[in-house]
Amino acid sequence: MTANRRSRSGSNDRELRLWKVGRVLALAFIAALVVAGSVFYSLVILLDFQQIDTTAKLDAKTLFELVKLSFGVVAGAGALVALVVAYRRQRVDEAGAHREATRLHTERFTTAVSQLGDDSPAVRLGGVHALAGLADDAPDDNLRQTCIDVLCAYLQLPFTPDPGNDPTDQEARHRYLALRRVRHTILRLIGDHYRRPRGTHRSWQGCDLDLSGVTIDGNMDFRRAVFSVGTVDFTGAVFSDGMVDFTDAVFSGDAPYSGGRVHFGEAVFCGSRVIFRSASFRGGRVDFGDSVFSGGVVSFGGADFCGGRVNFIGAVFSGGTVYFEHALFRGSMEYTGGTVFFDDAQFSGSTVNFCDAVFVSDTAFTSTANFRNAVFLGGTVDFRDARGPAPGTLLAAVGTSAPERVVLSSAWLPPTP
Repeated sequence: MTANRRSRSGSNDRELRLWKVGRVLALAFIAALVVAGSVFYSLVILLDFQQIDTTAKLDAKTLFELVKLSFGVVAGAGALVALVVAYRRQRVDEAGAHREATRLHTERFTTAVSQLGDDSPAVRLGGVHALAGLADDAPDDNLRQTCIDVLCAYLQLPFTPDPGNDPTDQEARHRYLALRRVRHTILRLIGDHYRRPRGTHRSWQGCDLDLSGVTIDGNMDFRRAVFSVGTVDFTGAVFSDGMVDFTDAVFSGDAPYSGGRVHFGEAVFCGSRVIFRSASFRGGRVDFGDSVFSGGVVSFGGADFCGGRVNFIGAVFSGGTVYFEHALFRGSMEYTGGTVFFDDAQFSGSTVNFCDAVFVSDTAFTSTANFRNAVFLGGTVDFRDARGPAPGTLLAAVGTSAPERVVLSSAWLPPTP
């Protein structure tokens, strides 16, 4: 399970805590007397009574009014007792309903997990949908997170690789395809639920996803998802096929180290398409540190880097294609030191495209993209038609005469004599 799952707030703690009836009634009566006294004193002040006539005799009418007032006080006290008792009964009923819902959830959870461990792929598929439904109907966030953790843990289990299309062993091939369908269903359901607006029914936004070490060979759809809290962890994952789509996703937070976090550290991109097109990085962190790009396509086309931190420190670009075309890199005094880091990155075989990217800096001391100690050994890194000031660390990394494999914007080149 995810090691960095944040502690859940006590808002979901439904444990019943009630004071003793005697204490509650005593406090209620004292509160009622204080309120009544305050009202009486306020009326005396507002009506400007100077003094009470102590020489007046107690006539029958006044006595009758006092009797009515006494009965009113008794009736009010009875109503107060009834209110306190009704409130306690309501609290007890709510706690009982929550315990019953939790009991039913636990029974359904046990059945679903048993299905997920069944030998039949069809039964496992039923268990996947049962767990997803349980997460949707969970009485509180902790139980929802438990269901999600089990689904993620299933993806982390080792599985038999593709045996190939050997005509003499079709049974093994069919079983592999059936079990792969189970895994792909989990990937699809995670994406379907996570992109629903937070707070709506069936939304998993804000929950942690521990997909570290998972082989992603199917589709995951995170389009327009908002990563403002929680952690999505793809550390060490292998993206070998399919598409993981973060188009128009929003990564937000109050500061670079707060908000949602998406980790791709040490991940291997060798065949999938991972799309961040038009994504907005306003806060939080997206980490590609020490990841390897050896195949497939990773696109940040049109992405807006206006806050937070996107880290490619130590990444290796040895194959495939990484696009940053039309991306906007905007620095600010709040996020000094850069928002996208390529420090110590190694470009040895990939095509990395920054064509038409825009680099904007609010101050002379703010770098929006850092290439400190980056190494350009092969492949192509293309900044053709990029606009804005050149990142100083990039020019220092490529040297006074850029190698042929690094294509700089004409605006960044020194004027020819």
